[in-house]
Amino acid sequence: MENRGEKMLPSARSAYSQLEDVIGCKWSVSVLRAVAVGVSRPGALERHVQGISTKVLSERLRKLTTYGLLAKHVYAEVPPRTEYSLTRNGQKLVSIIDQINLLDDEIKSAEQGKVDP
Repeated sequence: MENRGEKMLPSARSAYSQLEDVIGCKWSVSVLRAVAVGVSRPGALERHVQGISTKVLSERLRKLTTYGLLAKHVYAEVPPRTEYSLTRNGQKLVSIIDQINLLDDEIKSAEQGKVDP
């Protein structure tokens, strides 16, 4: 039986809404890609991701961690040190983002190769 026009179950909708919230933000992809290349500390991330504010970075790190794309590691040192790393799902998402970038490059190359009549 098809499910046309019916609403999604509340649990499924909230999971999808979370994904939209995480991926829909222009900063999330930049933060994920920065962590993927080894930028792991909040201060370094703030310097690496041009234009992001401390407040927005903190919010993105919290949401990406809550959603299970990043893992937060707090070290009991003085001063305390916090680092982030990609989870397995975070690695999968970064791989998908990289594939989208490759597709975008291919589309742009194909458009540049076209000759207008």
